[in-house]
Amino acid sequence: MARLAQTPGLTEVQRSILETVREFADKEIIPHAQRLEHADEYPADIIDGMREMGLFGLTIDEEYGGLGESLLTYALVVEELSRGWMSISGIVNTHFIVAYLVSQHGSPEQKQSLLPRMATGEVRGAFSMSEPGCGSDVAAIRSKAVRSGDSFVLDGQKMWLTNGAQSSVVATLVKTELGADSVYGNMTTFLLEKEPGFGETAPGLTIPGKIEKMGYKGVETTEMVLDGVTVPESAVLGGVEGGLGRGFYQMMDGIEVGRVNVAARACGISIRAFELAVAYAQQRQTFGAPLAKHQAIAFKLAEMGTKIEAAHALMVNAARLKDAGARNDVEAGMAKLLASEYCAEVVQEAFRIHGGYGYSKEYEIERLMREAPFLLIGEGTSEIQKTIISRGLLKQYKL
Repeated sequence: MARLAQTPGLTEVQRSILETVREFADKEIIPHAQRLEHADEYPADIIDGMREMGLFGLTIDEEYGGLGESLLTYALVVEELSRGWMSISGIVNTHFIVAYLVSQHGSPEQKQSLLPRMATGEVRGAFSMSEPGCGSDVAAIRSKAVRSGDSFVLDGQKMWLTNGAQSSVVATLVKTELGADSVYGNMTTFLLEKEPGFGETAPGLTIPGKIEKMGYKGVETTEMVLDGVTVPESAVLGGVEGGLGRGFYQMMDGIEVGRVNVAARACGISIRAFELAVAYAQQRQTFGAPLAKHQAIAFKLAEMGTKIEAAHALMVNAARLKDAGARNDVEAGMAKLLASEYCAEVVQEAFRIHGGYGYSKEYEIERLMREAPFLLIGEGTSEIQKTIISRGLLKQYKL
């Protein structure tokens, strides 16, 4: 079947991986997504299948038991998984970010301890920056770590942890008063290890319960309460020498990966919405002809396809820049901005093409209508992306 959003220049290995994931999404995700999503049920069988495929180790180096694939491969895999069900991509997203942080910034001991277990999916990662009183305003973080001899004691409350319960390690950004000139130099990322589950999952670390959401179901989103959590110096991402006071910059590096991921998710949902719309438009008859024969509907399909191609191209460009070691904050912001906004528009047009049936829970488009808005705020709102983009452009074009 012809598809939008093809990616030129892929290797045989990349094409083989994507073909396998696409087949998995068609056979193992799409047929079960509606039931699991409406029940808000954790997709255990699907996750087991992903572990068998080695997807949790997709970007982890081969020396640690992973597949050693690029960010581009990761983004294209996320696109395929999101086409099946966005929540599945959420389960691997924060895991990939934490694996990336450990790979790029972790100490040799942290890499040896965590990456082999993360590659198999035995250890799953969660990512924690936001708090009840702050999201995009990272400088407003209030959670803190205070040194106590050779240890640190962490206190505070974190918010919006995807995989908060299922994870075994949480990359957590907190304040550490180090006397730096900038608030950003007084932040440190800790790798907090815990048991999977709800309640007190490590001494002083509590995952209260999952947050009920309008969409993005099946994957749990949680709070995390830190009450006198005592960790050794080795819990600092990169170790004390390399990581203390570097937390903000490490997390921003991870966020660039996350924004490419959100763009990929948006592309995947858009592709699925288009598939549903173009099929329905050819089957549904009105005024003696299929919907697709009416120019008003045909033009909608043309616009939807064009938006998908544009978003996919920006996403691929941002991923390739990161893979090349280049700075991609502007490009990742552009990709996330355009893909998420276009996703909301494409899904709504698909919803309109379905007419009254689109409002029924029996039809898949109803689920997509509840999932697409999340991408407008995840990993930074559209307004935050515009701020990042404009600042970067003004630096490049400074008079």
